[in-house]
Amino acid sequence: MTNPIRAALLDLDGTLLDTVEDMLHAGNAMLRQAIDAEPLRFDDAAAMIGKGSRNFVERAFAVSSGQPMDAPVDQDQVEKWFPVFMHHYRVFNGKTARRYPGVAEGLAVMRARGLKLAVVTNKPSELVRPLLERFQLAHFFDAFVGGGDTPQKKPDPQPLRHACALMDVALESAVMIGDSMNDALAGRNAGCKVLLLPYGYNEGHPVESLEADAIVPTLLDAALWIDGYNAAQ
Repeated sequence: MTNPIRAALLDLDGTLLDTVEDMLHAGNAMLRQAIDAEPLRFDDAAAMIGKGSRNFVERAFAVSSGQPMDAPVDQDQVEKWFPVFMHHYRVFNGKTARRYPGVAEGLAVMRARGLKLAVVTNKPSELVRPLLERFQLAHFFDAFVGGGDTPQKKPDPQPLRHACALMDVALESAVMIGDSMNDALAGRNAGCKVLLLPYGYNEGHPVESLEADAIVPTLLDAALWIDGYNAAQ
């Protein structure tokens, strides 16, 4: 083989697990304390996911005040209420989440093929392993990289570089699997292959608009795509 895929780097929210309701409940609990605002809607929360928890809080304050989600907000307010959001997020972490179809099967096939696996997410690091353990997925992974483990988050390639270094795998031998522009850009900027799943969030935009090596229906299909790619090398 000239350059087979030896590792898969996987996003978490919107890729392995549907966690919108966890974040929705945590965000609304914070907003009730902070400004007694109208609750965020499910679709609001789904569009707001992707750039880390602090960004989610910024977007929550913007949307709750009737502004576009990326409108400027009072950073002093964010600084004050972010710890409150994190308190509620720890409480809700995994309580209303669900595993997407094909996830466990896809991970099992990848492991059976000898691939190394890492979770690379913008979710706060402290929440990553407990959440995956709750859904009996943690044992599949060789490395966990969360928000705060590197100075920059996705779409910067730094978290992907860190994950590959932890697993002693070259970036060009890895594939980034995710559901969003953050994942696609991070993978491309790192020099990885990119596979996208259509069922996640991507801030409300279709993944078909993004550059990727393939869009696959499930994680099991991603594993089979890797099989086909490696067979052709």
